[in-house]
Amino acid sequence: MLRLDGVSSGYGRSPVLHDVSLEVRVGEIVALIGANGAGKSTLLNTVMGLVRASHGAITFEGREITGLRTPDIVRAGLAQVPERRQLFGTMSVEENLRMGAYASPGDVGKGLEEQFALFPILGERRRQAAQTLSGGEQQMLAIARANMSQPRLLLLDEPSLGLAPLLVARVMNEIQRLRESGCTVLIVEQNARAALISADRGYVIENGRVTRSGDAATLLADPAVQDAYLGGEGGSSRAMEVRIRARRQAILGRG
Repeated sequence: MLRLDGVSSGYGRSPVLHDVSLEVRVGEIVALIGANGAGKSTLLNTVMGLVRASHGAITFEGREITGLRTPDIVRAGLAQVPERRQLFGTMSVEENLRMGAYASPGDVGKGLEEQFALFPILGERRRQAAQTLSGGEQQMLAIARANMSQPRLLLLDEPSLGLAPLLVARVMNEIQRLRESGCTVLIVEQNARAALISADRGYVIENGRVTRSGDAATLLADPAVQDAYLGGEGGSSRAMEVRIRARRQAILGRG
């Protein structure tokens, strides 16, 4: 569905990504993990046209989108949930969702009901100001807002940022539900354990370069990945893992 071939990009004269190649297949959850500053967000922003690629090609469903304007990329079927959510805090849940539908080819009212069915708590809070929601509820709203454009591929930038382990597990479970509803997901995360437990495959990015890739279970068992990204995680993380794995198995079992 999405392919990056030798993509380089950066900000002015400051290169960030160096010859990055990766792919996302239809129906997958793919995790991109790495330390802060490794280039994860820059990669998503490059895919979405917010940062220009200086080299390489980006294709979506066989069509090259390198150099397209961001609104055209959204209309092509991609959407991004930005880091730190960037909600319209004084606007209601419903108003935030309607803002996400500006490029939607479908009925906005139907789209609202679909998001409320996917995230029932948002239906209960539809007239509540976004800034009064809990952190987990705000993240669900950010995902639902992006979903209002009916994307076939959803890019998630650090969805666990600032959330307690229990809320991380809840958000990761909602991402599994997104896949169940037919959406393909590329997730960028510093919380490597949560991302890889939820994903089918993963990539490790370091200093703007992809250094490892493979199925998620293999990366979780990789000693280098464990040393760099999974060390020091305690009981709360293990409990979160149990919850995410249980939800994942339930979804796969229904498939």
